[in-house]
Amino acid sequence: MNVAVVSLLVVFAVSFVVSGFIWATKSFQMGALSRRADTRAVQASHVAPTPRLGGVAFVIALAAAVISWGSSDGERDTYLLFISTLLPVFAAGLLEDLGMNVRPRNRLIAAAASGMLVVVFFGFWLPRVDLPVIDLFFTFAPFAILFSLFAAAGVSHAFNLIDGLNGLSTSTAMMVAGALAYVAAKHGVPNVFEACLICMAALGGFLLFNYPFGKVFLGDGGAYSVGHFLGWSAIALVYARPEISAFAVLLIFFWPVADTCFAIYRRRRAGRPSDQPDRLHYHQLVMRALEILLLGRGRRELANPLATAVMLPMIASPMIAGVILVDQPRQAFIAFIGFVVLFVGTYLIGLHLARRIPFRHRKPHPEAADRATHIAAG
Repeated sequence: MNVAVVSLLVVFAVSFVVSGFIWATKSFQMGALSRRADTRAVQASHVAPTPRLGGVAFVIALAAAVISWGSSDGERDTYLLFISTLLPVFAAGLLEDLGMNVRPRNRLIAAAASGMLVVVFFGFWLPRVDLPVIDLFFTFAPFAILFSLFAAAGVSHAFNLIDGLNGLSTSTAMMVAGALAYVAAKHGVPNVFEACLICMAALGGFLLFNYPFGKVFLGDGGAYSVGHFLGWSAIALVYARPEISAFAVLLIFFWPVADTCFAIYRRRRAGRPSDQPDRLHYHQLVMRALEILLLGRGRRELANPLATAVMLPMIASPMIAGVILVDQPRQAFIAFIGFVVLFVGTYLIGLHLARRIPFRHRKPHPEAADRATHIAAG
């Protein structure tokens, strides 16, 4: 069997085993280790306290690839150096997962610090955005570096914001990694190709505990780390190959970025801080629509994973467009505008219908009835 395949299986297995250990020690984590009352959070979509340390499994699995990967010593050293840039953003997210109340602003600062390590260690950043006038500013390195730090930190935060349903953020990240791996293979960027395959394997072992039943959550440490890993992998692609369209890459990240930008706009328009959680994300509307139209109250344990299944084809659509249009910047820009219109339009229609359609009351599911008081949204 190919050494690379064996290595990916090792990464997958490590992620699975560590996730299983996190799940098996749930009682300890919900007691002495963590002070989070996560089912009472405004944005909560689950009905029982759940371990949020999936990021630990992800990072340990990434580290396992350093030992098992069959590349040259130089390539392993480069990969290890890239993994080390995760430390600031992972630590900030992990502290939040452990109940230390790290503010979103401080987590974003940590994401920027991790990004700065990439710039210092590897010397690359986003060289352009494929908008002629704006691209002139990117010839000034300090501007390009600051923009890259801002964009990558935003992507890290975006994966955290869509981590509201079982498997949603993880499945989205796996699809993003797969799309980036395909683009990297097609355009001859082997380091990014291998890194994205490793990322998929590390997420895959965890996903078995995250979907459909939500036994372990990715947590802030995991979501921010995944966003950092994928965001800077994408920047590396655009930096390495001038034919790769920045807007095509943005299409690959479309859903988490669009959801985050729209959440900021929505909250600002309502006069609330942009970092104040709410329960009006697209995926939350889909979940409540399933409860209203199909399942009834008290079926959150079913509505949650079902909403993820409904969402994934929508999330995949702009990714597919990005892969197809990866070397066609004008068409990628037009496609991006089209998906923005579709995203905002369908969101507003869904919000309008959710306010007008009465909730169908059903008898709660027997297993969920005794936990109904813990439901924080819906």
